[in-house]
Amino acid sequence: MLERQLAVLEEMLQDGMGSKAYNEKVKDLDLEGFLKGDDVTLKIYALQRLVLDRDQEPPRPEECLAVVKELRTAIIDMLAQRVVKEKINKELRERIQQRQDQYMEELKLAILKKHSGPENPTTLKKYARLQKLERRSLGKSIMEILRPSSIDEIVGQQRAIKALVAKISSPYPQHVLLYGPPGVGKTSAARLALKVAQSKEYSPFTEDSNFIEVDGTTLRWDTREIANPLLGSVHDPIYQGSSRDLAERGVPEPKIGLVTQAHGGILFIDEIGEMDPVLQNKLLKVLEDKRITFESIYYDACNKDIPLYIRKLFEEGAPADFILIGATTRQPESINPAFRSRCTEVFFEPLTPADIVIIINNAVNKLGVRMEKGCAEIISQYTIEGRKAVNILADAYNIAIASQDCAPDKVYISCNDIYTVIQNSRLTPYVRNTGKSGARVGRVLALGVAGYVGSILEIEAIAFTALRKGEGTIRINDTAGSMTKDSVFNAAAVIRKISGEMVSDYDVHVNCIGGGRVDGPSAGVAILAALVSAIKQKPVRQDIAVTGEISIQGEVKPVGGIIEKIYGAKQNDMSAVIIPARNLKEVPSDLSGIKVYGVERAEEALEILFSE
Repeated sequence: MLERQLAVLEEMLQDGMGSKAYNEKVKDLDLEGFLKGDDVTLKIYALQRLVLDRDQEPPRPEECLAVVKELRTAIIDMLAQRVVKEKINKELRERIQQRQDQYMEELKLAILKKHSGPENPTTLKKYARLQKLERRSLGKSIMEILRPSSIDEIVGQQRAIKALVAKISSPYPQHVLLYGPPGVGKTSAARLALKVAQSKEYSPFTEDSNFIEVDGTTLRWDTREIANPLLGSVHDPIYQGSSRDLAERGVPEPKIGLVTQAHGGILFIDEIGEMDPVLQNKLLKVLEDKRITFESIYYDACNKDIPLYIRKLFEEGAPADFILIGATTRQPESINPAFRSRCTEVFFEPLTPADIVIIINNAVNKLGVRMEKGCAEIISQYTIEGRKAVNILADAYNIAIASQDCAPDKVYISCNDIYTVIQNSRLTPYVRNTGKSGARVGRVLALGVAGYVGSILEIEAIAFTALRKGEGTIRINDTAGSMTKDSVFNAAAVIRKISGEMVSDYDVHVNCIGGGRVDGPSAGVAILAALVSAIKQKPVRQDIAVTGEISIQGEVKPVGGIIEKIYGAKQNDMSAVIIPARNLKEVPSDLSGIKVYGVERAEEALEILFSE
C-alpha cells in the first residue's frame, strides 16, 4: 500500500515539476538508485530531497506514514501553484495580445485619419441624422404665438413699463431690478424695452445689440474657476483640454461667458435673488470694471506660440459693457444691498381680474378663434398670473379642437372647455369674495401681502366678563406669530387710553382665521377694532378692509405694500380700505372701483369701521 502511494506521489511530482526538470534534479542529487530500488525508506528519503530539499537520514519505519503525508501535502501545493501560475500566464498573454491588437488598430486609424480627414462612416451618419432633424419642425408653439410682441400688449403694467423704458432707452441707460409677482410680464417687458430703445436715435443700443437671458436659479459655477458660464473660464491644456494645436503647445484657452456675449446689449437674469452670493459679488466687479479678466498658471507671456486673441484675453481681458436687468419675486430687503445700490428699481403690480380678462381676449384674437361669452371672466377667478391665464386658454383650445375635430380657425371655445381644464388641473378659485355687506361683531378684515400679492386676513375676537375683576386673560393663537401678540398688547393700552376700558376685566381670545401668520405690525389697527367690537359688542362693517400699525399712543403708523394690499382688497370685492394717512401718496392716481381712507389716529379708523 505504501509503495503504491509513493508511485503516485512520484508521478504527481513529475507532472508538477515537468519531466525534464524532474530528471535533471534527480541526476544532480544522485537519487536515481534510491528511486528505482526496492527499499521504501530510501524512496521516501529521495522524495524528501526532491520535494522538501531536506538532506537528512532516511526515516525510520514508524515515521514513514507521517513523512508520506507531509510529502503528499507539499506536492499538492506545488501542483496548485503551477496551475495558478499557468492560468495567470495565460491571462497575461491574452491581455498583452489584446493591447497589441488595440494599439495596431489605433495606429491604423491614425494613419487613415491623417490621410482622409476627421470624418468616418459613423460621424457622417450622425451628421446626416442631424441634417434630417433640422429639416423637421413642429412650427411655432401656442405660447410663442400668444407671447406679447410689443410693449402695448403687456397689460396692467403701464407705470412699470413707462419707468423701465425710460431707464433703458435713455442716452445713459441704467441697470434695473424688476420686482413683482410671477407671470405678470417682467421678462417680456425687458425684452421689448430693448426693442424700443433700439428705435431711439439717441440710444446707445444698436440693431445688433444682444438680449442675453439666463435663469439665476440654474447658474452654476466652480470655485476653482474651472467652469463659469456667466463670467467665463480658462480651459487649461492638462485637466480640461483645449483645441489640439493649443494642447500640444501647452497653451491655456479662455472661454468667454455670458457677460461678454451681452457686451453692448442687455444681460437679463431671471430670479437674480437666487444666485450664489459669491457669484453675485463677482458680477458686481464686472459691472464696475466693464471688463472681465482671465488668469491661468499655464499662461506664459514669453511664449511666442500663443495666438493673438489668447494673449489679448489674458493681458487686456474681454469687454463686458452691458446693462443688467434682474427680475425677482423676492422682497427688496432680501436682495444683495450692493446690487440695489447700483441699480434702479421698478415694481410690477399684481394683475386684477379685469387685466386677466383683457389678456385672455387679446390671446383669443391672436389665435383667431371664437370664444363663448363669460369664459375670460371664469379664468380670471382662478388665477392672477397672465402666464397661467394664457396656459388655461391654451389647454381649453386644445380640448376644443380635439372634441370638435375642425380646422384651427373654426374652433369655438366654450365655458365647459374652460371648466374641464380647471377640473383637470385641480384649480381652486383665487378670489374668495370675502367682502360682504352688513356688519359683524368681533370680526375685522385686515390687509396683508405675500410675494407682491395682496390678500385679506380675517381677524376675529371674542370677549367674556372675567370671573374676577382685573384677572382676565388674553389668548392668542401661537401660529399667528409674536408680532400679533405685540399688537394685541398695544391695542389693550390704546383701548384703555381712548375709552377707559380695562382689557384685564375680560377673558379675550384673538384668532387669525385659517392659521394665518402675521409677520409685521400692519394688522395692529385691525386687532384693535376686533377687540373694541368684542368688548363693546359693536358690529364692524364687512365691506371695509384695514391696514396700519398702531402705537400705544393711538397713532396709526405707515406700513409697506400699500399698492398690493389695495389690489387684494379690490379682488375680494371690498368697497373701501383704511390705510395710514402717511401712505396716501403711494395710492395710484388712476385708482378706481374702491374708496381709500387715510387716518392718522385709531379713533378715526374705529369711527369708519363702526359707521352705519
